[in-house]
Amino acid sequence: MTAQLLPLSSVGNPAAAGPPVLHVCVTCRQGGPAMDCPPGAQLLERLQDLLETERLAGQEPSAMLRPVACLAACDRGCTAAIAMPERWTWLLGHLGAEKAEDILAYARLYAASAKGTVMPSRRPASLANMVLGRVPALLYTEQEEP
Repeated sequence: MTAQLLPLSSVGNPAAAGPPVLHVCVTCRQGGPAMDCPPGAQLLERLQDLLETERLAGQEPSAMLRPVACLAACDRGCTAAIAMPERWTWLLGHLGAEKAEDILAYARLYAASAKGTVMPSRRPASLANMVLGRVPALLYTEQEEP
């Protein structure tokens, strides 16, 4: 299954942006040795499966996936970043495939927020320690490919 990617032509146009973009580090090994399918890639695969289930049920996707090679938070992996135009971008860590459903629930809350802030009390409990940092809203047109 392939990742759902955000068309770069929609960046900078909030009306065309659709769901948030979830940048998932696919090289994340959670501090372990090199392997064929590291935990970050397993997380991406699980998210893809869940988004496919949403699609088959006729639902709008909770997020668009974009695999990235590294988010430079290796000691706090698995990591991802969630972004939308005109909203805070959040660097998320301490993730894993077992939290994929909760990550998509968080993505829906993030998309529904005015500025990209989801209060800790509204996040799924499994994601209590996920926030590693945030970046002010910035419109960009390029992303490093893995």
